Amino acid sequence: MNDRRSTARTPSTRSRRGVFAGLATAVTRWTGSTSGFAVALGVIVVWALTGPIFHWSDTWQLVINTGTTVVTFLMVFLIQRAQNKDGIAIHLKLNELVAAVKGASNRLIDVEDLSEEELKILQRHYRRLVEMASEDADISASHSVEEAEMRHGEKADRRLATREA
Repeated sequence: MNDRRSTARTPSTRSRRGVFAGLATAVTRWTGSTSGFAVALGVIVVWALTGPIFHWSDTWQLVINTGTTVVTFLMVFLIQRAQNKDGIAIHLKLNELVAAVKGASNRLIDVEDLSEEELKILQRHYRRLVEMASEDADISASHSVEEAEMRHGEKADRRLATREA
């Protein structure tokens, strides 16, 4: 008998994660909506209006401080989750475009997973591309570093041949 526990997710684990993900998505959408802002504004207005009733007490102030601290703490995680999800979606869309476009450099697929040093190397290559393209009259003539280098070399050879003739 195998004593190892299965690493597969059980249906209840998947459903709990699905419920949490759905709740997080709904809360993120709602808090970014006009009605979410209106509710937040309403809470602040009600709190401010109750100040005289509670004689501007420390407890009255503590209520809003505690409430806003808790909401801010939770919103940090919801915002980060939304940004992570959006970032992944954008990267996937860009990867699809790079993979689909003829002449696009496939080295850019999953470029976000490269090390900082690898990104700097690619950045230097693309700076070269910009420099070469700026020398051309038609800035859209180059599509990749390799194409740009090839075209740049061909143009230089033509110019040299024209001068020699």
